[in-house]
Amino acid sequence: MVLAFTRKTINHLQPIHQSISVTFEYNVYFTTYLFDVKNPLLVQTIATDQQIGVKKFVVVVDGGLLKFHKDMLRQLYMYTQYHSDTMMLVAKPLIVPGGEAAKNDPNLLEQIHHLIDKAGLCRHSYILGIGGGAVLDLVGYAAATAHRGIRLIRIPTTVLAQNDSGVGVKNSINAFGKKNFLGTFAPPYAVLNDSAFLISLDDRDWRSGVAEAIKVALIKDANFFRFISSNAKALANRDIDVMQEVIYRCAQLHLEHIGNSGDPFEKGSSRPLDFGHWAAHRLEHLTNYRLRHGEAVAIGIALDSTYSCLVGLISQVEWLHIVNTLLDLGFKLYAPELAEQLSNIEHPRSLFRGLKEFQEHLGGELSLTLLQHIGKGIQVHVVNLSLYKQAISLLANY
Repeated sequence: MVLAFTRKTINHLQPIHQSISVTFEYNVYFTTYLFDVKNPLLVQTIATDQQIGVKKFVVVVDGGLLKFHKDMLRQLYMYTQYHSDTMMLVAKPLIVPGGEAAKNDPNLLEQIHHLIDKAGLCRHSYILGIGGGAVLDLVGYAAATAHRGIRLIRIPTTVLAQNDSGVGVKNSINAFGKKNFLGTFAPPYAVLNDSAFLISLDDRDWRSGVAEAIKVALIKDANFFRFISSNAKALANRDIDVMQEVIYRCAQLHLEHIGNSGDPFEKGSSRPLDFGHWAAHRLEHLTNYRLRHGEAVAIGIALDSTYSCLVGLISQVEWLHIVNTLLDLGFKLYAPELAEQLSNIEHPRSLFRGLKEFQEHLGGELSLTLLQHIGKGIQVHVVNLSLYKQAISLLANY
């Protein structure tokens, strides 16, 4: 029997409704000297897989890391050999540039896909990304798009990656002159934070990651901000114990938001965890990435905090507390690119094009997070560009 549909019957067909609920789970671990053969964390993480047999994996490494950890690849080989009954490195590690260069070169994405293909990985295999946040973004995007998902283990090696970018669900590369234009939402299999990597960071990278901790503290946890503020000098002097506390709480707050906000994959038009980021992303581009991401975020936080004060949302006392904390940590709060072409929002060098790009990235109406008070963010959908210009002028004095 053949069913014959006419236009009339098709127009009266009821839609077929589909509802899919998917649960993602992963752990963020904290350890020291991950690749010491006596440290069981990595092999135990892989061993939790229910698939039978030795697990195949490949590795992509931040080239900047190897300048300071020259013995790391040898340690990785030794670790693999020691645990050969569980894990097998099936290709030579791929070394890629560190920093934003990792996200600006599309050839690197192709190289990782080629590595996965030649190594014969499947969806039950693993790719280890070892490095800073930009490299992890690149590796995560490659992992999410090969076979529609290779299991990704992130091993963040910077403060910013351990407390923010490396623990979340986003992966991306830059394209068309825009930050994170190409990307996916794909949770990792696990995140392994090794504090030993932090010791070798230069002062800029050590400091940069604290900006994300300040960001999440300002919008979610006043007590955490007070902790950072009261320990700002200790952080500036590279107190590793204080830094570990900052990393842990910052990562915890980010994960709580991702898991409990009701919008983990940002389907809506609100992105509160990007407080200060509309200007930060634009500044990174305008400075040709002279500024580290965290340095640009610190300026973006200062700018949006100043604007919050000018519109009467926070007091001058709160504003000064924020500004002085950033200064105590060693951040600069102004870059000349802030003030370029502010009168023409469409000019390629205008900071305010960042507002339009931010809105385009999310869709819907403009939605920015400002401060209602320290520890509490508030969403706004309209901004006063004249007051933002005034805020920029104020920051020029810092």
